[in-house]
Amino acid sequence: MHAITAGAATEPHEADPSAPSSSPAPRVGFVVSKAVGNSVVRHRVARRLRHVVGARIGTLPAGSTLVVRALSPAAVATSAELGQDFDAAMRRLRLAGPSSADDGGGA
Repeated sequence: MHAITAGAATEPHEADPSAPSSSPAPRVGFVVSKAVGNSVVRHRVARRLRHVVGARIGTLPAGSTLVVRALSPAAVATSAELGQDFDAAMRRLRLAGPSSADDGGGA
């Protein structure tokens, strides 16, 4: 599993006294199983997901932890399609604000 954290190249350790305790950065992990494809396909999907989520991690609530599981259709999806699916999932989970990637639909 791969993970990214907003605003830091390395993830702070629990015993690190310099790590912020009141509002830690959001963390996102990725699960890309063999059902997605061979190792080349899985790594390509993971790279695309890291890029998609990295651009949006600032919109997640502070301290949140999110696991993104790639399903087999992700193997043939474009980065734009992965981004649209991620944005739709965030809206369903109510983790994204109304201004993030709004497609113009009301409600």
